[in-house]
Amino acid sequence: MKKKPFESMYWLLGDQLDLQHPWFSKVDGNRLFVLAELYQETAYCTQHVQKICAFFLSMENFAKGLRAKGHQVVHLTLDETIAFDNLAALIEAKIVEHSVTQFFYQRPDELRLLNQFRSLRLDRSVLVEEHDSDHFLFPFSEIEKDFAPGKSHRMESFYRRMRKRFGILMNGSEPIGGEWNFDKQNREKFSQSDISQIPNPLIFSNNIEEVLVRLKRHNVQFVGKIPDQLPWPVSRVQALELLEFFCAKCLPNFGRFQDAMATDRDLGWSLYHSRLSFALNSKMLSPLEVMKTALHAYETKKPLISIAQIEGFVRQILGWREFIRALYWINMPAYKEKNYFKAERKLPGFFWTGETKMACMHRAIDDSLQYSYSHHIHRLMITGNFCLLTGVSPDEVDNWYLGIYIDGIEWAELPNTRGMSQYADGGMVASKPYSASGNYISKMSDYCKNCRYKAKEVTTEEACPFNSLYWRFLEANKDKLAKNPRNALVYSSWYRKKEDERKAILVKADRLVEKIESL
Repeated sequence: MKKKPFESMYWLLGDQLDLQHPWFSKVDGNRLFVLAELYQETAYCTQHVQKICAFFLSMENFAKGLRAKGHQVVHLTLDETIAFDNLAALIEAKIVEHSVTQFFYQRPDELRLLNQFRSLRLDRSVLVEEHDSDHFLFPFSEIEKDFAPGKSHRMESFYRRMRKRFGILMNGSEPIGGEWNFDKQNREKFSQSDISQIPNPLIFSNNIEEVLVRLKRHNVQFVGKIPDQLPWPVSRVQALELLEFFCAKCLPNFGRFQDAMATDRDLGWSLYHSRLSFALNSKMLSPLEVMKTALHAYETKKPLISIAQIEGFVRQILGWREFIRALYWINMPAYKEKNYFKAERKLPGFFWTGETKMACMHRAIDDSLQYSYSHHIHRLMITGNFCLLTGVSPDEVDNWYLGIYIDGIEWAELPNTRGMSQYADGGMVASKPYSASGNYISKMSDYCKNCRYKAKEVTTEEACPFNSLYWRFLEANKDKLAKNPRNALVYSSWYRKKEDERKAILVKADRLVEKIESL
């Protein structure tokens, strides 16, 4: 049977699931919307099974939602796309198959995919147009005006401009509460009574059996725990439910404990974090509606939700998320090659198993494998810190973070990992490396009390590896870091130690690195 001809084809990627996009404001029978599961999107790095399933299920649900509104939709599964080598080959074939004369796509948020769209080889009679996703609050067209490639930029000044621009948490031209940033109030550690008050996380029960069958049929390789039911939101309805849950149950203590860590098996992975990053990065939710919902909760639940809690959340969405995206686009593709410390070590094998005697590393990695998620302090100050101190190649770290985490999309992952976590960009994102000894981990968590290693010891057999590794990193990179005023105090402390003590610490650290796989 001959297929119905369409005038226009609109291509949608797995992270372009925005039902509020202008494309869907009216129904037009001459428009065909296409979503496609692609092998290439499972294989550009080693990925967590829950990440793949979440994107594929979300695309399927989005296609159903469009059809319910009356749109013409084709949702292609791996079974139907496996014969095509890449996205471009599939698009070129589908344009011919459906005899369309116009092809539209939203600009991808990853350079890798943008290059594929812009390299399409189509008949000259086919009109091709690139559209904005209309998702981000800082316009793509303004990135080159406000950011310079290869230069250092700081989030705080950008964040203040965005607060003023959108009038969020503002009293005229001044910030509500008299301060722009309440981060100093958001560094509490959990007491035992605090842990008992943490809400059980809202999780969903999404069936992934059919997706798994397809993955296995086409020999898709993946890592991580295969859950009985996928706990992540895979529809706008579920995403909105998670947003409401966060505002009601977590936002009152979000800022207060956003840097804290806890061992509790059932709650330690979620704590008071929103876990909205997948819903945001796939565009099931918009950043503006997320902030408006949180701001409404703040306004109606004062003083239960304080200014420090809401400001910390707004800063992540309006400040950090938009800032990171701008830095990605202004610096690519050169940014992906940055390696300030010339780190070349291979990622230790226990990153794929969690089998390490370091309690904090075990917990952060185990959460990652269990849920395809761990919160930002795990990523920055545990796994990221370890990679920084031991000189793991930024390429290795990038690939792990990009594949293991459900919210791993390159525009968000790369500057956060290569820039903030690994300082491989030499300070374009952060003003100094986020390096720390075991003291920080002990201060912000309860991991150390049941660890095989001792947080306060440095050179003994049972000493926490982070301690000597921390000093080794500073000594090895003193030519690059010692002149930074923010590092003056720590270098002063290092050189106040006796020479014999410094030597013993460095010898200890070198031995740890030599046996890194057995830590």
